Amino acid sequence: MMKERLPGYNDPAVKRSFAEAYTAFTEATFRRRMEQERRVEDLVLIFYSNAVKSLQKGKAPGDDSWKNLLDRHVALFLRLLSNTMKDHGYDKDRPELMSRLATLEKKLLTDDQDLSSGAGPSDSYIEVINPISYDVKDMPMVLVVGRIFGMRNSQVQSDIDANKKFWTEEVALTELKSYQQCINSQSARVLTSNDFDVDEGYQAWKKAESHDLSQMMLDILHVKPELAKSSTANTQPTSPPTTGTNKPLPTIIPVSPDADYYNTISSPTERSSLSSFSQTQPADISGLSLSDEQSNRLYLEEVSFVYIPPDPRAYYRSILMHASTYDQLHTEHNAESGAPTPPLSTQSLELLTELAIRWRVPQFSRLILYLDVSVQRFKDREIGLEELDAAFELIKNPPGEGKKASTLAHVGGLQSIDRSHWTISDFALYRHTLISVHDSLLRDLYDVLQHCYDAKPPSVGPVMLILENHIYNDECFQQSPEQVQDYSEQLDRGLREKAAAVYRGYLEAEVPQNQEEWQFYHVVQLGKSVVKLCTRIQKRYKKNPEFMGVNPLTVLVETMFPSFENDAADLIQRIMNVAHSKNSEVDLQDGFDLYKELVEIRRIHQQALPGVPFAFHIEDALADFVWRWINVADEKMVDLVDQAILHDNFEVRSENPTDNERHSVSAIDLFRLFNETTDQIFQLNWDDDVHHAKFMTALSKSFGVGLARYCEAVEERFTKEMNRLTPEQEAALKQSKQDRWMQLAKDAWNNKEKMEPFQFHPQSLVKLNNIEFAVQQLDKLEKMMNVDACAEVLQRNITPKEQQQLRKPNKYVFTVKVVEGEDLKACDTNGLSDPYVILGDEFKKRLMKTRVVSKNLNPRWDESIDIIVSGPVNIVATIWDFDTFGDDDLMGRTSLKLDPSHFADYLPKECWLNLDTQGKLLLRIGMEGERDDIQFYFGKAFRLLKRTERDMIRKITDKLSTYINLSLSPDALRSLLSRGMSITSMWKTRQSLPAAPTPVDIENALKPLFTYFDDNFAIMQQTLTTASMIAVMTRLWKEVLLAIEALLIPPLSDKPSPQRA
Repeated sequence: MMKERLPGYNDPAVKRSFAEAYTAFTEATFRRRMEQERRVEDLVLIFYSNAVKSLQKGKAPGDDSWKNLLDRHVALFLRLLSNTMKDHGYDKDRPELMSRLATLEKKLLTDDQDLSSGAGPSDSYIEVINPISYDVKDMPMVLVVGRIFGMRNSQVQSDIDANKKFWTEEVALTELKSYQQCINSQSARVLTSNDFDVDEGYQAWKKAESHDLSQMMLDILHVKPELAKSSTANTQPTSPPTTGTNKPLPTIIPVSPDADYYNTISSPTERSSLSSFSQTQPADISGLSLSDEQSNRLYLEEVSFVYIPPDPRAYYRSILMHASTYDQLHTEHNAESGAPTPPLSTQSLELLTELAIRWRVPQFSRLILYLDVSVQRFKDREIGLEELDAAFELIKNPPGEGKKASTLAHVGGLQSIDRSHWTISDFALYRHTLISVHDSLLRDLYDVLQHCYDAKPPSVGPVMLILENHIYNDECFQQSPEQVQDYSEQLDRGLREKAAAVYRGYLEAEVPQNQEEWQFYHVVQLGKSVVKLCTRIQKRYKKNPEFMGVNPLTVLVETMFPSFENDAADLIQRIMNVAHSKNSEVDLQDGFDLYKELVEIRRIHQQALPGVPFAFHIEDALADFVWRWINVADEKMVDLVDQAILHDNFEVRSENPTDNERHSVSAIDLFRLFNETTDQIFQLNWDDDVHHAKFMTALSKSFGVGLARYCEAVEERFTKEMNRLTPEQEAALKQSKQDRWMQLAKDAWNNKEKMEPFQFHPQSLVKLNNIEFAVQQLDKLEKMMNVDACAEVLQRNITPKEQQQLRKPNKYVFTVKVVEGEDLKACDTNGLSDPYVILGDEFKKRLMKTRVVSKNLNPRWDESIDIIVSGPVNIVATIWDFDTFGDDDLMGRTSLKLDPSHFADYLPKECWLNLDTQGKLLLRIGMEGERDDIQFYFGKAFRLLKRTERDMIRKITDKLSTYINLSLSPDALRSLLSRGMSITSMWKTRQSLPAAPTPVDIENALKPLFTYFDDNFAIMQQTLTTASMIAVMTRLWKEVLLAIEALLIPPLSDKPSPQRA
């Protein structure tokens, strides 16, 4: 380790301090921080803290003698830094740093001795008393006073020079004694018991003053102990000279440069005795003759104090006003830092603290006067709300006042002081101040809330913060309910006027002046402006919706909404009248947008004004737009259905389809159309149940029309595919009539009936899937539209006229089902017929045609049709025999009158009608009234879909049953039983019975049928859904059973069998 050769560093205590600091300097953490920041201040602070540790070692807890060596050691460290920088040439680049180090070193030196001169082995020290300086530059507090009052230093210096012989410690001590005599004699110069509301408060103040005065006099005697030995007989202070205006000169107290009258480097024993002098003196220093027998009350009233002004509170308030103004100007001048600044600067607080101590201004008076000054400056617009809030916080939590605080009776906030201990005047001033600032804040609140509807209004928070945290929470503040009510009413009127003005501005901005230019768009924009403002106000004041009992949102809604509602109703009516006069219509989307906007406004209206009805019924005003939209949808329904079918290839939608993929896109498009149409009404959220139920009823009727068209088109295509000709049939059609007869005769001679089995196409089966899918989707649509609830609503709100229409409907729906025929006329050479039925009305219009039942005189059709009539009507049923060649033969005709009066009970009836030739025809007839009812329309649609599905399944099974009947016919049975027999065998003698057919023979006979089943069932399995497949198989099995039953003799049924035993 290097050894320092400079003088002063060889002292063991110095070496220990430097060694302690060296340990801290060599720590890795500190070294890294120094390499990054490189600040000398950090080195000095680390040395200082380690020097303290070193000097405290071995000292008793109460021994402070080491503090005198601390400055010497720090000064040595600073000198070492300076010399090191000079040795390395760093002083030239850092002249400012070198100057700071030199200045700090000089301040740490307490005398002119060189640091190298030790104190000697005897550890004796020399006490150095600094003379009192009367230079204004050495008086920081005097400089503060000069700056506050705008006085030049020369002027202040002249005042000090002229009065320093009067401003002495002796005068201060005498004045304190006189002040205490005034307290004891209850002189008017000081506070008396009459100034307090309760005697307890006066006694508490008097006790505190006695203690403080004793402490202050002890401080003076500590500075000049000789004053305690001097006679106190002549206690009358010498009056200072006056200025030209006969006013006392400012009482500026001289102080030394470091704010203390002496600074010593003394031995621990001397310091202990001196410091204990003031601590061991009793509070009552009667030895100083505080009660002068020669003084009298009259003298105390007339005596003029040097340090204490005539009215301390008034003087204190005046200086406080000047200091606050100065600090504000100074703070505004240096406000670039952006950091929050205290209401008063540290220098001003120290000055005011010193004044309060010397002038004996109580703590509560100081704080109340500060609040009074702040309120006055706030009312004069010198400070704002933030500064006013800081003033309230300061009187509640005043900053610490350092060592001077020990001479005050109360140093806490205003709330910590018992209010019964306040003076009457202070209490009255405090209450008056609260009332005054409350009135001013209410005016500011009114002005701020007048802009609450602006886009960027001023904040209400600062005003309400002061009112709630500092005014209303204070017990001293009181106001009557009438005052609160009056202000609330005034604020309410002001906000209503402002809301009305804002609405007028919106109306002028959004609605043109020319009535011909009005459109629903303008009403929508006006409504959006109103809703936007309400939403903004609701969010803005969500946490604090009310101010002084007034809710800005409620006022806005109560004022603006009725005006808008009345204007909207008038605008809507005028716009529609103008459009009607021009033979035009308002756009549907504009009507829907307007409805949505009005509904939102009504929602806000109901929330804010639950007891006030909306100005007009929105649904009644705009229902026509929904009806127009429904009519447009109904007009386009059939065309959209045709387009969906036209663009459909009726194919499954994947190679390995599931049941959900076995229908084609036309069925999906159809119900997507239905669902989107319904959703359009649902999205309106129409707030009228009767209207909504009627809308759903109209849509259900339109959907029924669309489904009817879809079923008709799909079934037409399906029928065409089922009736397609085989290649042989197409070739036969190209033959001449003579060739066809020759071929027929040849087949008859050969006893050969050719039969080509029908092969199904997947497209045909997909159409059946579509119908089955439509049934499922219609059921979902019924639930979504809530059909039963709609019907119930209409039933509850039915009008007498509608009730009459239900009782006597204008139209009726007859369901005529052609069931079967019995004992019909035989028209073919084989003694049978191929009958089918045609239904027509009295005007010879064909209504329906049944399928052809081959070779049967007792056919069963089970086909139905719905016939809509408005009155009685005659229908004619004609039965024809289908012939492949030539015209069809008439088998018979009958008629039936469909009279609604005969079916008034709405029960189905069966009618056997006799034909005009031979046989009978069974019709099953049911009737129901054609009602404008949603349940009726859905029921009708379901019946239509099920009938279409049933007819398509029957057509499929008819194609299959044709080949089944051929394979299971009597001819096929005879062919199987007559194997091994010939005509020659009949001439021979009777032999034994032929052997019965074996299972192999039977299976071979049915093998073509099984092959036919396998081919077509495979296609069905790949194409049909599970439900459709089960339906087809069920009906097909029935046909198989009927074919087998027809081979039995006698037959199982009561119908006559064509078979002969």
